[in-house]
Amino acid sequence: MKTLTDNPEKVQANTSLYSEDLAPVAPENRTWNTWNYAALWISMSLCIPTYMLASSLIEGGMNWWQAILTIFLGNTIVLVPMVLNGHAGAKYGIPFPVLARASFGLKGANIPAILRAIVACGWFGIQTWLGGYAMYLMLKIWVPGVADLPQVFPASFGLETGPAITFIAFWLLNMAVVYRGVESIKKLLVFKAFFLPAAALALLFWAISAGNGLGPILAQPSKFTSNADFWHYFFPALTGMVGFWATLSLNIPDFTRYAQSQRAQVTGQIIGLPPSMTIFSFIGVVVTSATVIIYGNVIWDPLVLAGKFESKVLVSIAMIAVTISTLATNIAANIVSPANDFANLAPAKIDFKKGGFITGIIGIFIFPWKLIADPNGYIFTWLIAYSSLLGPIGGIMIVDYFFIRKKTLELNDLYQFGGRYTYRNGYNQAAILALVLGILPNVPGFLTTIQAIEQDAVWPWVSKLYHYAWFVGLLVSGVIYFILMRASNLPVAANETLNPEILPEPSV
Repeated sequence: MKTLTDNPEKVQANTSLYSEDLAPVAPENRTWNTWNYAALWISMSLCIPTYMLASSLIEGGMNWWQAILTIFLGNTIVLVPMVLNGHAGAKYGIPFPVLARASFGLKGANIPAILRAIVACGWFGIQTWLGGYAMYLMLKIWVPGVADLPQVFPASFGLETGPAITFIAFWLLNMAVVYRGVESIKKLLVFKAFFLPAAALALLFWAISAGNGLGPILAQPSKFTSNADFWHYFFPALTGMVGFWATLSLNIPDFTRYAQSQRAQVTGQIIGLPPSMTIFSFIGVVVTSATVIIYGNVIWDPLVLAGKFESKVLVSIAMIAVTISTLATNIAANIVSPANDFANLAPAKIDFKKGGFITGIIGIFIFPWKLIADPNGYIFTWLIAYSSLLGPIGGIMIVDYFFIRKKTLELNDLYQFGGRYTYRNGYNQAAILALVLGILPNVPGFLTTIQAIEQDAVWPWVSKLYHYAWFVGLLVSGVIYFILMRASNLPVAANETLNPEILPEPSV
């Protein structure tokens, strides 16, 4: 077996721990500045799910300022682990899977990587459903009979035949892009960057005009009849807002590894994340509130809203644009990362294309049309559920890097067996135990939420822990991991002895 003291090209060919993609980024190649990170977050925030995030809170009963405040608080909170986990990426130039090796072990790092990948599969399914439904709405305008096709799927599926056909068609389009390679998506990303802001502003101006100005729109009252009702909804909603970017709060080193400095990644994320999410969400809030005035009921899905426009040409243009921008976002955000995670499990058997196909198949089986059929499914079932998995991982990684390692890693040991991160057969049992114990408190609440068990089957206070799933998981796993590592007497200090021919020096 080659080691990192050998030629890097030979190392790449003889170990599953080292490759060009996983290797630390050399200092001269770390070129991202503050505005690169701000632009990254602005681009990722401008998407249909962000709009639906805000509008779902209006549908759930909040008024405009309550919804905006909840979104701002959620994104400000998730910014903290985003910046903390980004520190190691900026200092050492390493991606998320490599950083996870320090806490979970060289092999154990596959556990958080796959959990994150499965969540990305879920987002792939949701985005694919949105793109397919946009195609359905456009098709229905020109071929009305598509809405009356015979029912093929069982009623329990909750899936009509027409939307199912376009969903599958859009799924196949995504898989075709995977087959051709991600290079084919670059022009679509540029299109998205120009189209979505313009479309969002156009929708805002339409809402203000059709809703007789901002006054009547913002005057829409909250549906909560008491403070208790509001707080009962607020806390799980806040957890959902945090959960929206919980995945990125883990794999943010994949981006910060290119940072010119710590200040660049910290300032850029502060400038880019909370403001852009809040501003775009405000558009969603205004438009959704306006639908009450215009149509007499809340329409929280922008695709359903666009389908109500009378002009066939206008709806067609809007749906084509949504389809193209959704395709671009889906491939860039929800295919590349999980495909690589799956490929990392068995590099000799799973390449990027096969990893992408695995992502696509799993994305179907989460039944995305059910998750976003109503705001409760979107927030309480999807966002909170996966935050209960990712919160514990974040707690373990933050505690390990800042409190156990004191922000000092031994880079060579992250890429070869026999070092301090090998633990026992490549797995850190302390991290795995802490992860399980961090997830467990949220399991009863999840099971009652999806009605797998009756509410009366568990104590109410245990069930309600699920409303704070991300916070509970992060705190419980972080504390338990710290205690277990302190008691284990494992060597954690690093001397930063590097092989300069293989690994670059860490930045300050």
